[in-house]
Amino acid sequence: MRVLVRRPIRRFLLAAFGALLLAGCGIGGPEAPVVRPPASGATSPVQATAPDGRGAVRPLPAPTCTTTVQTPDALELTLATVAPGAKVCLLGNLGGARLTVRTSGTAQAPIQIFGDGQTAVHGVTVEGSFVTISGVNVLNPDAPGISLAGDNITVENSTSISPRGDDGDALRFWGNNITIRHNTMRDTRNLNGAHADCMQTFATDADHAASQHIVIDANRCEQIDNTCLIVEGPHSLAGDGSGVGATSDITFTNNYCQNHAGEALQIDDAQNLTITNNEIASDQMDHAFALQNRSTGAKVSDNKVSSQLNYEVGLDESSAAGYQGPQPTGHP
Repeated sequence: MRVLVRRPIRRFLLAAFGALLLAGCGIGGPEAPVVRPPASGATSPVQATAPDGRGAVRPLPAPTCTTTVQTPDALELTLATVAPGAKVCLLGNLGGARLTVRTSGTAQAPIQIFGDGQTAVHGVTVEGSFVTISGVNVLNPDAPGISLAGDNITVENSTSISPRGDDGDALRFWGNNITIRHNTMRDTRNLNGAHADCMQTFATDADHAASQHIVIDANRCEQIDNTCLIVEGPHSLAGDGSGVGATSDITFTNNYCQNHAGEALQIDDAQNLTITNNEIASDQMDHAFALQNRSTGAKVSDNKVSSQLNYEVGLDESSAAGYQGPQPTGHP
């Protein structure tokens, strides 16, 4: 059984394309190169859907906008005063600005932030509920590149490329009814002690609570130094869990994982996962899926796993109840 080690750092840091754009916000016009170049060693953001249908989708449909933003100062001012029902469209290169939403929408009037698929920002932070982020390129951000905390949040058709600092993760999430779909996350590195994952959640305190009803679908994790997805519940083996609530009902489907840890998915104290139709592309791992510490009720099926792996599923005795899938043939 693999015991997880908690990373020490927990808190994270807080030209326009006017021509060729359609009416309103102008999303969906012809594509052009992103203005801000990646940092040394980084790769470019995606410009089209990958052949397997996973990853960020381009081009994007044109929404009707209530506000259009084209400068970093305008972004900060707009998001500081954004209200339920707002549809904010972002155009062009917003430089070093981090897209930060700390206001909640409602079920009837969500807050929606739209990039045009080429919009560049220096990170995304959502600390609110009923918020949608779509079509932004997060380039060379302070890690985590995308941070989601709240309920009823969607991030889609976006990228998180070359996050650095903190623990090096491309995306972290906490909350209920969070949807992460059609995103491309790339180039996380274990620098200066980082444990750089594609996606991660943990349950250590009120600010980082247990998560339920999470959908992670049709994303691409490429050039990831550690896991594709790491989930630690409130009673995790790391020993710093809050002991409050349960992490459960996570659907991980149709994703592409190219990572270099011992496994693609590391699941610790999380119940009722569905892991279906994913491609585990790395041939440097020991196994694909690790289920441990009462990670019961998992359903694993129809995944494409590299033949170079020693086995597909590692499962401990405490996680066997309700398991459905390939015969586990090794330890988590």
